[in-house]
Amino acid sequence: MVSLRLSPLIDSLPKSELHLHLEGSIQAATASTLMARHGVKATEQEVRQLYAFRNFAEFLETFKRLTSFLREPQDYALAAHDLGEQLLAQNVVYAEVTLSVGVMLLRKQKPGPNFEAVLRAVEPFEHRGLRFRWVFDAVRQFGAEAAMAVVEAAKNCASKAIVAFGIGGDELQVPTEAFREVYDRAAELGLHRLIHAGEIGGPEKIREALELFGVERIGHGIAAIKDPALMDLLAERKIPLEICPQSNIRTGGLARQLARDDAQIEDHPLPNLFRHGIPIVLSTDDPALFDTTLRGEYANAARMGLQESELQQICDMGFQYAFHPAAKGRWP
Repeated sequence: MVSLRLSPLIDSLPKSELHLHLEGSIQAATASTLMARHGVKATEQEVRQLYAFRNFAEFLETFKRLTSFLREPQDYALAAHDLGEQLLAQNVVYAEVTLSVGVMLLRKQKPGPNFEAVLRAVEPFEHRGLRFRWVFDAVRQFGAEAAMAVVEAAKNCASKAIVAFGIGGDELQVPTEAFREVYDRAAELGLHRLIHAGEIGGPEKIREALELFGVERIGHGIAAIKDPALMDLLAERKIPLEICPQSNIRTGGLARQLARDDAQIEDHPLPNLFRHGIPIVLSTDDPALFDTTLRGEYANAARMGLQESELQQICDMGFQYAFHPAAKGRWP
């Protein structure tokens, strides 16, 4: 990833990250360790080759392959500990991390022990200035019944550290309306509601999620740039977009939305969305898979032409639109 030096002010600011998948944060060295635990020999370099996908479909296959080595609670604990160290190194003080509970259930794992291991792994980071909260995530292409099982898993875990339910995966699979009862149940349980929409799908996917589910943040949402009326709606309702620029390049999402195979970071709609009044929370999505960091994403935003004052506003929004009340006061 091409880097750009951040101003000392932006680099020094405490930051939050709100769109971050635990499984996608697994660095190649850690993945090699996990694979060895389960009888597969692969060097760090070989794992890096696994991460060299070329489009969204290949990304999903890579994600599937990587998560196949998260089999025991201790595997999830290792991933969570490593993520904590990565975030602290970047002055991140709050993170809402997505767990692919839908994948756990598909593989006949018990989410409860896995989640308990994760909580134990990150507990020491609380004393080092980093707080974690968690999003239980379903996979869209697995269908509504599987998504409901994820909501019920969140209920059964009965932890205040679980702040939200979301759906990721391939938004072009399964009609949005099929998940209405799932989101109703999530709301009934007091969970905040998220969804990946407008990443590779069109702006209608974002509008459907707003109208059918009352989602409170949109994962990605870059397709909104195609629909001025939708942009107005997002700005009016103050619905944040969780923007992950490097992800949009690596999955081909940006090229798809712009209908340009040569789309670059500088072509990203983030500045236009932000200057339209839509809240933006800048994130990495799957930092290990996309070879990025939160610092790198702020540098990407600077490459798009955002000024220091605008980057500072976006940094503030990462706390303002967090689902943990204390985050709005910014710590430490």
